[in-house]
Amino acid sequence: MPPTQTIAATGAPLLHRRADTGGGALLLGGDLGGTKTLLALAEALPDGNRRIVAEARYASRDWPDFGALLADFRARHPGAIAAACFGVAGPVDGPADRQTARLTYLPWRLDAQALARDFALGRVRIVNDFYAAASGIDSLPAEACTVLQAGSGVADAARVVVGAGTGLGVAGVLRHGGETIVVPGEGGHQGFSPQSAQQAALWQYLFPRNGRVTSEDVVSGPGLARIHAFLGGGERSPAEIGAAALRGDDPLAAAALSLWLEAYGAFAGDLALAWLARGGVWLAGGIAAKLMGAAQAAIFLAAFNAKREHRPLAESMPVVLVHEERLGLLGALALAQSCGR
Repeated sequence: MPPTQTIAATGAPLLHRRADTGGGALLLGGDLGGTKTLLALAEALPDGNRRIVAEARYASRDWPDFGALLADFRARHPGAIAAACFGVAGPVDGPADRQTARLTYLPWRLDAQALARDFALGRVRIVNDFYAAASGIDSLPAEACTVLQAGSGVADAARVVVGAGTGLGVAGVLRHGGETIVVPGEGGHQGFSPQSAQQAALWQYLFPRNGRVTSEDVVSGPGLARIHAFLGGGERSPAEIGAAALRGDDPLAAAALSLWLEAYGAFAGDLALAWLARGGVWLAGGIAAKLMGAAQAAIFLAAFNAKREHRPLAESMPVVLVHEERLGLLGALALAQSCGR
């Protein structure tokens, strides 16, 4: 495989390019979130896999809409594209090839037909970002994952993919008749269920600010900052809080991270019971991968498994931490390949 080049230009995204593929039609995948947007071009291989030939990372809030961002990418990569799929952090409406979507935390609106027409993308599919993430699970190499709880997984049983980032994404994965079925949802917006007196006090702290308190209000990057403020800390970014907690020299940051992990573990365990996820629970999103050392994993798993009479059932479910930041992007490329056939 040709070597990868990294190109950084003023005002441009960081790009990773590989050698020209010879002019054949390509697949375009995208993972669109409130913080970052990842785009990649790939060529379909005869064995059904894909080889990425160009990719870029953008700061989402630097762009007024997705069209402007995509125009920049297409200007750099003007080749023929057979099919595209974009995973978006928000709900998706409409039938195949006519989907529309609006990101939850950005004023971006996407229309599949308009994108196909305006950017010569062939067929275009828009899916929820965790639909894309769940579609990328089977593309992950073993080294991209860490097993936090081995459990006793059941082949072809239901799986759950959950991930905290700017928001809190959820999707279910089922196997039926030899086919993989992804069930997207907005589970992160279900009500936050306190599991301790401290979590109940956190709910009381958050309720006057927005009314209904959702799981995403707590189990997300912004949620970590809210917990830090609830405990009496000053205004700090989630990255700063996490780094301070891991250094071990900031007791308040450590306490905030511990409470966040407890809430995350309880939420993921509740999802596992709801789905009977004997096939495993996959933790995606960049935050957990950065913050989940051995000590943090123990806090998470203690809350995950604290299910009273169903503790043995929870303990039987595998829990896997995904380190690959591009999981949603890999899934979007896989979906682009399937809709381009």
